[in-house]
Amino acid sequence: MTNWLPNLKQGNGPLYIRLADQMEDAIMDGGLAAGTKLPPQRNLAFDIGVTIGTISRAYALLHERGLVSGEVGRGTYVLSRQEISPQASHDPVTASLVGTRPFSAPPGKIRFDSTAAPDVGQSAVMADIMAEIARELPSEISSYTRSFPDHWYEAGARWLSDGNWSPSPDSVVPTLGAHAAIMAVLTAVTAPGDKIVFEHLTFSQVSRAAGLVGRRTCLVESDHDGILPDDFERVCIQQHPKVAFIMSSAQNPTLATLPLERRKAIAGIAHKYGVWLIEDNLYGAMDQKQIPLLAELAPDRTFVVDGLSKAVAAGVRGGWVSCPPHFAQRIRIAHKMITGGLPFLLAELCARLVLSGEAERIWGLCRAEISARESLARSVLAGHDFCSNPDIPFLWLKLPDPWLSGTFKNALFNNGVLIDDEDEFRAGRSDKTHHRVRLGFSPPGDRKTVETGLTIVRQLLEMPSAGYDSVA
Repeated sequence: MTNWLPNLKQGNGPLYIRLADQMEDAIMDGGLAAGTKLPPQRNLAFDIGVTIGTISRAYALLHERGLVSGEVGRGTYVLSRQEISPQASHDPVTASLVGTRPFSAPPGKIRFDSTAAPDVGQSAVMADIMAEIARELPSEISSYTRSFPDHWYEAGARWLSDGNWSPSPDSVVPTLGAHAAIMAVLTAVTAPGDKIVFEHLTFSQVSRAAGLVGRRTCLVESDHDGILPDDFERVCIQQHPKVAFIMSSAQNPTLATLPLERRKAIAGIAHKYGVWLIEDNLYGAMDQKQIPLLAELAPDRTFVVDGLSKAVAAGVRGGWVSCPPHFAQRIRIAHKMITGGLPFLLAELCARLVLSGEAERIWGLCRAEISARESLARSVLAGHDFCSNPDIPFLWLKLPDPWLSGTFKNALFNNGVLIDDEDEFRAGRSDKTHHRVRLGFSPPGDRKTVETGLTIVRQLLEMPSAGYDSVA
């Protein structure tokens, strides 16, 4: 085992990136020779005076860069030059944009780091529809999308409808997925320097993308039921945000659902302080709870976003946003400016899926598969603390002592399973620690693979001391 120590006063960026960069330099110049065993995380953390979480993230970055390998019980070892594969740029700015996931998923791993719709045979249906479109509309496919047919808006209005709420087609904008819809709204209603409200843990790719276009993040407190209205008002008073990004039902990653009274309070606060609301309903529309959307309570301030990625197929990049009155054209233009435009083939495919009823039918198959996998997860992980929902393709797992979120993620990586630690969902700098990880169980191709991955998770949960002492 090496006695090598870094100098964290050198370098740029967060401590974990500085540490990873210095270790990479040492590996490439021979200071850390091939086959060298890196120190256990807690030992190195003590020696250089940082948290174990910092070491965990640095080691994870080295794994992602393909510089080291390791497994539970053995520790982490420097790879030889022949074993090191070329990687994309991993400068601090790039790392801050990517988050904690590998930019390209390593092969041969069980993927619990995604929540895309499970494979229920939808590709055959989509192949038939795309062939039909190619036969009927060849010139539209070969050209730019200059005009949007009425049925694209009608499909969006139908898919966005939730409970007793249904938007007018003229308020709907078709988009290249839900993420593009959210970014179109953010860029249309804010300017560089404006502040956006996020929960401490949320779909952080939105906050990172917002930062990339010059918007700033402010954080609001939440509990097991979601955003706390009193803290939302405090943030509005003190920081004057322009927009709040809210997942009102089946929040990602916590699965919190805002009760009706909180929704009313948040809608009232948004009115009082002139804050726009982006209601991401991707998971909420899958949830069977029938609670009025924020859009029903604040229709003049709320943009509702949904798409096909979780319920039908992520690869078709189908999404829509419903806008407050007189905003649809502005959002459509913003979407074109930031995406380059909507591909005709994909937009027409998504509209036909919805209007033919095939999207609803596929959603039913996905819902049944998700429910079966969630039931399997409850069985395999029985006795452990986690939040789950039979309609939602992930669970939020509490880790027993002494596991840290990043350490557990690394240990599972070394045992062949990819998951997301809590850092993946941080919208900004926060001192809150939850000691949880998210397991998205929809990507594996069959339930047997899901069971295998969950069994590895359980085994690791029940051997924390060994994993903590030796895992990179």
